[in-house]
Amino acid sequence: MSLIILLLAILLLFILILKKVNPMIALLLVAILTGLFLGMPGSQVMASVSNGIGSTLGSMVMVLALGAMMGKLIEDSGSARKIVFLLIKAFGKNNIQWAVLITGLMVGIPLFYNAGFVVLIPLVFAIASATGLSKLYIGIPMAAALSVTHGFLPPHPGPVALAGIFHADIGKTLIYGLILSLPIAIIAGVYFPRLIIKRDQTLNSELIIEEGNDLPSAGRSFITALLPVFLIVAGTIGNSITINYFGKSIFTFLADPTAALLLSVIITLFIQQTSIEKAMESCAEGVKSIAMIILIIAAGGAFKQILIDSGMGETVKNLTANLNLSPLILAWLITAALRVTLGSATVAALTASGMVLPLIGPNAPPELMVLSVGAGSLMFSHVNDTGFWMFKEYFNLTLKETFRTWTMMESIVSILGLFGVLALNQF
Repeated sequence: MSLIILLLAILLLFILILKKVNPMIALLLVAILTGLFLGMPGSQVMASVSNGIGSTLGSMVMVLALGAMMGKLIEDSGSARKIVFLLIKAFGKNNIQWAVLITGLMVGIPLFYNAGFVVLIPLVFAIASATGLSKLYIGIPMAAALSVTHGFLPPHPGPVALAGIFHADIGKTLIYGLILSLPIAIIAGVYFPRLIIKRDQTLNSELIIEEGNDLPSAGRSFITALLPVFLIVAGTIGNSITINYFGKSIFTFLADPTAALLLSVIITLFIQQTSIEKAMESCAEGVKSIAMIILIIAAGGAFKQILIDSGMGETVKNLTANLNLSPLILAWLITAALRVTLGSATVAALTASGMVLPLIGPNAPPELMVLSVGAGSLMFSHVNDTGFWMFKEYFNLTLKETFRTWTMMESIVSILGLFGVLALNQF
């Protein structure tokens, strides 16, 4: 009976989102109704909601806010555009896909998906026009890189939220995510479009794109874009050394994502040639841009806590105990099913987290569970996903063309992500 109630709750969530109800309101309403129908007293339901919101946001709200500030500083300073031009010059017009892919990965680490897409899409169109190549041939590598960073790499909201819920080490999650991201992005972003898009255009002899004189230097651009990742990875590696040594406390400090991002923001303020007043405006705008994402994560945390406190997670664990499947595969399957049903990758991941939390164990480390759920949340994006429509409209595609390109690319990323997680688990 409890499983039927859960399925009806997910169906209600799907209907509310389909009716354009704000995901935060939809998640909060469904969480409360689910708790009540599962027999929890009203006071316990609201206590679970409060605990879920507090435990979810308490460990990540500063990471999300500082990450948004960092991304906006990079966007407003022109560092993202500078990186594009530098990589185009380095790779040349014959390897233009590789330049766009690496740009998407670098820009996608500090920027959220929608922001990264909007920043890079004019440059994709400019490159396509200058080279004579198809916009999709250039655009799919960009979209694949942004999608991979969105699903696998902190400080994006989904991986950060899951790391908090699963009590995973964000530094290790980031390192494992980086190991997966590059090969998956290459397959989905470079080789996949070469299979489906005929490159029968003749490359223009000269690739001319106006760079402008108002962009920051190469050094400042690369430092600001990659500094958070470098600090977190360095801190995690330094902190993982078992012996005590002079300076280990510094690495322990840097391994904390809040400390690493705060330090990154401060260093960026010093090395960028902008006034403090303008930089603070960028920081404020960055936080505003993710305010609703934070609220959605909070509501997702409430729903997660209801599923845990009602015993639903244990029910799912008991029902799947005889399936003889890896917990990592089960987590991916459950999340993928929710993604196809609900549309939003973040909502699907947060909804699944409460169901699969009891599956964590020796065969399913929390860091790999984060990546498994993250991979599942990217599966088969279709008409109930805003990313689907953004890609369709920007590239002026038909529905059939969008399914053949965007949906297939997202599914490749998701499936390869699962295989990558299972491979990492063997080591």
